[in-house]
Amino acid sequence: LVDKAPGRRVPRTVDEAEFAVRAVLGQQVSTAAARTHAARLVTAHGERVQDAEGGLTHLFPTPEALAALDPESLALPRSRRTTLTTLVRHLADGSLRLGAESGWDEARARLTELPGFGPWTVEVIAMRALGDPDAFLPSDLGVRRAAKELGLPHTPAALTARAAAWRPWRAYAVQYLWATDAHPINVIPASGTQTRVIPASGTRTRATPA
Repeated sequence: LVDKAPGRRVPRTVDEAEFAVRAVLGQQVSTAAARTHAARLVTAHGERVQDAEGGLTHLFPTPEALAALDPESLALPRSRRTTLTTLVRHLADGSLRLGAESGWDEARARLTELPGFGPWTVEVIAMRALGDPDAFLPSDLGVRRAAKELGLPHTPAALTARAAAWRPWRAYAVQYLWATDAHPINVIPASGTQTRVIPASGTRTRATPA
């Protein structure tokens, strides 16, 4: 896989708090469902912006804005509401930091203390928000499915043991495993794209035809 696509990298996020919220919204649901939940959250609590080209409507809400929301307004299971509201409260008061200044082990420990934060959520945040190149998701459905198709061990314990040889770059291995799937996210658009970034809290990006 590496020989066929050398140079694959781990995509970092531009907003660690936003990514953590999205990770919670993506727990045990499809990517499409996670996008729907995120869109509802942004529409209800994000700051409206003016975009002359009409593609952007809101910034992603800050932890401070989300800390004030009514949990009953969330179309999520009660346990997921608790997970989300606890996360944003700790982000808003500064007791949880996920920026470049955060130590990987310390941040993992703090996340694990929060209700509803299992290994998948902690590791995907470590990978995409904290930038740990050795973050690993052996329980991820896409990772396990790819491993099975490639003839690798595909139970979490067995795959973790096999992945010891990939350390300290297991997050890169995850990218290669994910890329074997036919998910639309793995398909590069036929036309070129440009990324437009609004430099504000809750940064959003948009791809437009080049």
